[in-house]
Formats: sequence, structure tokens, C-alpha cells
Amino acid sequence: MKVAPFIHAIQNLNPISKEKVEHLLVHTGQHYDDRMSRVFFESLNIPEADINLGIGSGSHAEQVGHSMIELEKIFIRENPDWVVIYGDVNATLAASVTAKKLHIRVCHIEAGLRSGDMQMPEEINRLVTDRLSDLLLTPDSLSIENLILEGTSREKIKFVGNIMIDTLEANREKAGSLNIASIISENLLPDQPVKKSINHAGKLAVVTMHRPSNVDEKEIFSNLVHFITDEVARDMLVIWPIHPRAEKRLREFVLWDKVAATKNLVLLYPLGYHEMLRLNMEASIMLTDSGGLQEECTVLGTPCLTLRWNTERPITLKENGGASVLVGNNIERIREEYQKTLTEDRIPRRPELWDGKTAERCVKAILGY
Repeated sequence: MKVAPFIHAIQNLNPISKEKVEHLLVHTGQHYDDRMSRVFFESLNIPEADINLGIGSGSHAEQVGHSMIELEKIFIRENPDWVVIYGDVNATLAASVTAKKLHIRVCHIEAGLRSGDMQMPEEINRLVTDRLSDLLLTPDSLSIENLILEGTSREKIKFVGNIMIDTLEANREKAGSLNIASIISENLLPDQPVKKSINHAGKLAVVTMHRPSNVDEKEIFSNLVHFITDEVARDMLVIWPIHPRAEKRLREFVLWDKVAATKNLVLLYPLGYHEMLRLNMEASIMLTDSGGLQEECTVLGTPCLTLRWNTERPITLKENGGASVLVGNNIERIREEYQKTLTEDRIPRRPELWDGKTAERCVKAILGY
């Protein structure tokens, strides 16, 4: 979702630029589930990766180590002027360290995000990557402040906006044309009773969970599941596109049958970008631990309960003009904020430079370095 607008910006710029930009797309294969990788390439019109490392699953050290070994070979062979990296995944860290040791310039898109939580592996990735990068392209003013407080030279920082919103704006019309009932019927997980009554004409709640802090401990996950099945599903239709990790835990913790049998709740396979965007456009409330969905909820105006105790995207919080509230995994806190959101209207917000033109600014920042 971040690489798509960047590649499209290069393709649009090349015909009118004095110097043609050559680029290679390297896919580490960290997101190895077919529905969570291949479908995004197809739906967002991303060219087939020039190189796919096929790293797959493994511990953090295994993913980073294997990625570094393979990326080093590519960087030495191709000798690029820049390595451009996105976000905060293990591939981001691996590419920044490998490129820097080979004296290749590094550009980090989505730089400066901080949660302040060193228990998050992504926070380590963000800190190391930003320290090593030559050009830091930030999505918001709070990210700029973070980098300056850490001693980053202002000359290395360029405020470009949020590249995720480029993708949202480019796909809003297509997503809006999709039918909710069709999304459900085409992506419904098996083993759910056919007798289930599904009414998609009223209010809609969308749920996503994948973080270990929410799904890996039985008591925490059980409490969250019971809140969703016993309270949210009582008020409205709940659509839960389920991450493979969460599905595994539902079965392991003997929660699957309860969820599958809950009236007015449907479990779906992981969805493509357009399907998920369509649900967000329709939702009365989002319950999620995804950072990207926090951002989309802000622009769409979807009230969002963020199932985390902190966020690297504070610009999305209500106190900063966004649509999200941090509720962690404390059920009383979740219930309190949930009841509040039931009375709220959609109020779309648009932080500065979240205008759908970030990728173009990214490319120009690199060329003008």
C-alpha cells in the first residue's frame, strides 16, 4: 500500500524528467500469506516484484538475518544510488543496515513515527532505521518533532505527508462501488452455521486484531472475543476479517465455535485493499490494533477504538484532531469508549499534506537531494 503510489509517481515522472529513474522492486516475502501479499499487488496495480527473496516466517532474528544476507548480494550486484524503504517491518531494518554498511544512501518513507514502547519490535526497527537513513521523509509534524528531539539534522528531514493516503484517494471510487453483501459472501470463512442471520442494512462494526499483545494470551484474547460476541454483535453486524495469527489462537483457545455461532457476526478471510476500504467507508465503528487503519479512519471519519496502549501515529488520536481513541485491551475502558462512539457522527479529518500527492513529493525529494 506504500510502494504502489511511489512506483506510480516514478512512472508518471519519467516521461517528463530529464533523467529517467530506474527502479527495482525487491519483495522480501515477509508477508508470505498469499491473501495478504499477492492480492495487494494485483488490486493496486503494482508491477510484479523484480526480485522476491521468499524469506517467509521465522523469529525476528531469522527474518532480519536472512533478509540481510540476500539483500547484500542484490545491493552489491546492482550498486544502486538509493535504497528506498518503507514503514517499520523487519525488512525495513535489514535493508537500512545492509545498505549503510555498503555506503549506499538510504531513504526512509514514513520516518519519525514513535510509540515510545521499546517492547514493540517495530519501535526498534524505526529507531535504527531513522538513525541510519540519509533522507527521512515524514508523514506529519509530530514525526518531525520526534526526529529533532533525537538529534537528527533538519537538513535530512523532509515533510512530505502520508503516502498511505495516496493509495486511499486513488482507490476510493473503486472501493465505494463494491457491495457489502458480496464482500461477505465471497470471503466468508467455512465452518460458520448457515442459519446465521446477517443484516447488513443497519450499523456495522469492523474488527481486526493481529498483535501478540492482544491475541497470544488466552485471558486477554478471550475477554476481547467475549466483548465482541456478547456486546458489539448484540448492537450491530460485526465483520471480522481475521488474521492467520488470530484464527490460530481462536482455535487453540477453544473460542472458534463460540465466535462462529454468534448471530450477527461473520468471520472473513483476510481481505484485499478495496474490500477493506469499503468496509471502513461503511463502518459505524472500527475496533483494531492496526496503525494503517487508524490513519484511514481519520480521513474517512470512522470512529476508531485502537486496541493498544500506545501508538506511533498520535496524529490519528482525537486529542490531535483524529478519529482514534487508545483503549488498550482493558474491557472496561473499551466498553466506556464504545458506548460513547455509538452516539458520534462521522467527522472526516485531513492532517496537513494528507492530500494524495505524497508519493510525488517523495520522488522529488530524492531527486533533489
